[in-house]
Amino acid sequence: MNIYWDSFKTFFKIGMFTLGGGYAMIPLIEEEVVNRHQWISKEELLDLIAIAQSCPGVFAINIAIFIGYKLKKERGAVATALGTALPSFLIILAIAIFFHQFEDNRVIAAMFKGIRPAVVALIAVPTFRLAQRAQLNWFTIWIPIVSALLIWLLGVSPIWIIIAAGIGGFLWGKIQTS
Repeated sequence: MNIYWDSFKTFFKIGMFTLGGGYAMIPLIEEEVVNRHQWISKEELLDLIAIAQSCPGVFAINIAIFIGYKLKKERGAVATALGTALPSFLIILAIAIFFHQFEDNRVIAAMFKGIRPAVVALIAVPTFRLAQRAQLNWFTIWIPIVSALLIWLLGVSPIWIIIAAGIGGFLWGKIQTS
């Protein structure tokens, strides 16, 4: 089998059937990449998610690039990135072409209102799964809670949260190894 074509198809499928952005893609990525194809382990996926969150750019594309690069270096990264991005591009292109025909349609507006709560669930489920895999406990649960409150209530940039968490993790690792 051609790994470039297989990885492109896999990430194209993930891109086609995911509403709600990168976090909603996590269960599909896990099923396809970890369970079905076994290209990476669950632990590697968790690490990739952390890295993809801290890198600039689109979360789903970052994960796809990392997995593609692991499979077949630069060409693998291109195949998975295109597979992830192409469905969204084609859907947005179709919407842009035909939007004026249904922008005032009540049925379409109602459909979009109905999709919103489902998208919240699509994002919430992988978030809770990530929390479980990250082995959050009563000692560490305060970190995501305080981070979310700082971002939401005080308007702190997520960049500062990521930097502070990285420094804190580094220092904690130093303390534990000494």
